[in-house]
Amino acid sequence: MAKFLPGGVSPALVTPFTKKDELDEEAYRKLIRFVIDDLGVTGIVPAGSTGEFSSLFWDEQKRIIEIAVEEANGKVDVMAGTGTSGTKRTIAMTKHAKDVGADAALVITPYYMKPTQRGLYKHYSTLADKVDMPIMVYQLPALTDVVLPRMVVEDLAVEHENIVGMKCSWGSMPYLMEILERVKPVAPDFKILCGWDEIVFPALAAGVDGCILASANFIGDHWVKIKKLVDTGKFVEARKAEMEIHKLTRIAVKTGGAGAKEALNMMGIKVRKPRLPLEIGGSISHELRSELRLELERIGKIKKEVRIALPETKEKIEERFGAVEITLETILQNKLLVGEGFFGGDRPEMAHIDLLIGPRDGPVGVAFAKGIALVKDDPSTVEGHEPLLALLETNESVKPETLLVPKVFIRNLRQAAMVFGPVQSGVAKAVIECVKDGFIPEKYVKDLVIIASVFVHPTAVSRNRVYVNNKKATVMAIRNAIEGKPDLDYLFDAPGRHPLKNEP
Repeated sequence: MAKFLPGGVSPALVTPFTKKDELDEEAYRKLIRFVIDDLGVTGIVPAGSTGEFSSLFWDEQKRIIEIAVEEANGKVDVMAGTGTSGTKRTIAMTKHAKDVGADAALVITPYYMKPTQRGLYKHYSTLADKVDMPIMVYQLPALTDVVLPRMVVEDLAVEHENIVGMKCSWGSMPYLMEILERVKPVAPDFKILCGWDEIVFPALAAGVDGCILASANFIGDHWVKIKKLVDTGKFVEARKAEMEIHKLTRIAVKTGGAGAKEALNMMGIKVRKPRLPLEIGGSISHELRSELRLELERIGKIKKEVRIALPETKEKIEERFGAVEITLETILQNKLLVGEGFFGGDRPEMAHIDLLIGPRDGPVGVAFAKGIALVKDDPSTVEGHEPLLALLETNESVKPETLLVPKVFIRNLRQAAMVFGPVQSGVAKAVIECVKDGFIPEKYVKDLVIIASVFVHPTAVSRNRVYVNNKKATVMAIRNAIEGKPDLDYLFDAPGRHPLKNEP
């Protein structure tokens, strides 16, 4: 058996499909060349969980392992995902991986059947006896509902020379520390890899040997840097580097292959959408997709794109902004910017922000002045509540001045406590953040005004979550409104034309 020492940084490769939902071999080859040549990863993992192996036909899984070996061509290790819910099928796929030249097999705990501790031991022992190649045991309780007990890992590591390591895709540091404490002393050559993107830095600092990650498909270079920093004892620098990408790691953990595919597509590495039952808008929500795009922009993985589009229909625009008497014609004639942001999923504290941005001396400024003076005192005849300014907790207004127009009429003190406080402060903080980040240039803060239509569900109870969600939704709405602009000069100098608007 060839010597194989797992470690380093390996992406759990996504599997590209064509428009007809067939395996896209050329796109897969391009992806492998990208992660090896551009990101500098040290290994690749075809047919893993991120690669949607459970949705592949048998021949498709075999083929992507073959392609991975061909494209790697000895430059990096290939750990082929060969695990299934049955031992006989796992043995057959693992033999195929060995026959085509994979360096090791990554074998998930049998899923669906929920084997006992003894069943898990016999599954891996039988595989190790039948196939003479390096085998990595792999546990992912979030998807298999099976935890690989430490005693089983220890016995397998001691008793089988070709069971060489473990991938732990679990966000449990206590479990990982137990494996390091109890298995490493009795099997020093047994390698432990972290497969949970959110805890890679602490795991590396604790002594794991490497990582296999969904996010390494698109930020593998960042992980390679972090691994080198840890290896050289530069923990402070490594921690700072990890915090730069930590939001991306959270998105990767939440969305798996769907999120990794979205990131790659945004970066121009076309892998298309996941195979059902995964879907965009479900497996990765539109709000997470927007956050993903903003984070990739922030770290320089993608550039801000300019998307030119007409506003929506007249009826839709008036539905959104009729409360401040803004029509479709007004938007088109006066170069107003329209933005929309969602955050918070389906919880009662979910935030929905609709906003307009325009010069103070234009129609948004006029609507702003009217809004401040507006009083709605008859809930039976009007929708929503009178507008109010976005204020910080110190009752300090922000620049650009921002007017909030609640969509729901405030009927009691609890609802008022949600709007007059966390919503005001969340929107205000978001505006300040966009100015601080340079997205809204300082030179325009006195000349612009913003009108934000806000929605707070009547059953919302968490003030902190309302604050956070409205802050995040407002940042998205502002950035969506003026996305791709180096500045806002055209609002003041350019002739009237259609606004630019992005839909996530």
